[in-house]
Amino acid sequence: MLYILFGQDDFSIHELLEEIKRGLGDQTLLSANTTVLDGKQLSLAELRVAGETVPFLAEKRLVIIKGLLERFEAKGKSAGQKKTRPAAGEESECQSLATHLLQLPESTVLVLVDGKVVKDNPLLRRLSGRAQVKQFPLLSDNELRAWIRRRVSGEGGNILPQAVSLLAKLVGNNLWTMANEIKKLVLLASGRRIEEADVRAVVSYAQEASVFAMVDAILESKPGVAQRWLQQLLAEGAAPVYLLFMLSRQAQLIIRAKVLGSQGEPKAEIQSRLGLPSEFALRRTLEQADKYSWLRLKAVYHKLLATDLAIKTGRYEAELALNILIAELGQ
Repeated sequence: MLYILFGQDDFSIHELLEEIKRGLGDQTLLSANTTVLDGKQLSLAELRVAGETVPFLAEKRLVIIKGLLERFEAKGKSAGQKKTRPAAGEESECQSLATHLLQLPESTVLVLVDGKVVKDNPLLRRLSGRAQVKQFPLLSDNELRAWIRRRVSGEGGNILPQAVSLLAKLVGNNLWTMANEIKKLVLLASGRRIEEADVRAVVSYAQEASVFAMVDAILESKPGVAQRWLQQLLAEGAAPVYLLFMLSRQAQLIIRAKVLGSQGEPKAEIQSRLGLPSEFALRRTLEQADKYSWLRLKAVYHKLLATDLAIKTGRYEAELALNILIAELGQ
């Protein structure tokens, strides 16, 4: 049996892989009969050894190969850059691997696990007619909301539509984090329906969202709104120095995102270069980079530096300095 699981939604790939494992019988025996290989470095000889080994005290042997399809992706990274076709040597290697993968004994269950792969991938084309192929792209907004509702129900909970929307906005497509936050929310609700207030109280991205909202208010010269966000964050226990650090960090991220965007870098590359772990943080940073001018960003950044200096030299207490900063930028 050959499975091909690929896409950017690695959480759903992991869950299906675990389901495949459960279907192969005793998990203790399966553990002793499982081999995980690095597809980017895999040789034909290594594949033969792993795939043709007889199962030990079990009917099936599981071989998981990660990154094998990606190894044969056409070269070329950006939309404007022409992708090059595989060399003759790569074509021959691809054909040899495909032939052997399709000739493994029935006792071997083979699972290829990959990230983002195009549909004309040469190895995928050769294998797809004889394999169970499942693609896992990132969920759309509607799909994500439906996934949240199913996950909450599966955990034995219930959730209001408004809480679903807020949860989707704060966490985004990181389903590993989403699944963890849903577990905490179901425990917190203890049988009642999960509400927006529960999401704000539990989800770790809630404070990050408030910082984004405060940055927006500052950049849009809305001192009243920014002050309200500041007071809410302070009431939730955020230290003034920490908030200044977060404001300065976000200003730097917006400026860097604006530069990278002007250079035509794709979103995935921008996220990697900025070191942003969540889809939510990436989306909000890119929105702010598109929304605000260089002139406004420069003015805000210089004010942040001046505020930092005023605090460090003892000219102002941190909370007072933040209030002055917001007032000055709102003029």
